[in-house]
Amino acid sequence: MNELNLLIEGPGEGATVALAHGAGAAMDSDWMNNLSAALAARGLRVVRFEFPYMQRRREDGKRRGPDRPPALLATWRSVIDAVSGAGPLIIGGKSMGGRIASMVADECAVDGLVCLGYPFHPPRAPEKLRTEHLQDLRTPTLILQGTRDTFGLPEEVAGYGLASTIRVHWLEDGDHSFKPRVRSGRTLAQNMDEAVNEITRFAATLA
Repeated sequence: MNELNLLIEGPGEGATVALAHGAGAAMDSDWMNNLSAALAARGLRVVRFEFPYMQRRREDGKRRGPDRPPALLATWRSVIDAVSGAGPLIIGGKSMGGRIASMVADECAVDGLVCLGYPFHPPRAPEKLRTEHLQDLRTPTLILQGTRDTFGLPEEVAGYGLASTIRVHWLEDGDHSFKPRVRSGRTLAQNMDEAVNEITRFAATLA
């Protein structure tokens, strides 16, 4: 296990939102930077970290695929141990990061889970579902999903039989990173603001 390198923003007390990156971009991508800054400005303590494979990429510059699930899960457990405090703890993240968080949320008894573009299935492979554990998830969960997300479209997700603890909020015309088409009349900034509003409200329900 690599030593954790935590990036922390926001107040020193209150609710903590721990966020993992997706499979391809680091914890300090523009997308993660913008989201984290907006959440911190709303009074949430935001903690980011990187999985071992991304730490190695940062050190040597070589692109590599994600670690195997046991290493990803172990990293999340270590992060939860490191950041748990007096206030509510919400874990989650972008795509893969949120999916792995959802696999330890009940085990680690966190207060909430936020998934930013959940990868319900690989694009163009709707039969390869990653939803079995979501059918009996006990942790209060918010999933933010673009209506054009090829990892899980509204008509698909409606039939997955997700646990009653899970609420899916759809971002209009958003793709896997919530970006809408120009002709939709929406902007990425609008969808990101909406996502931040939903996360802030969700955190308030757990306080």
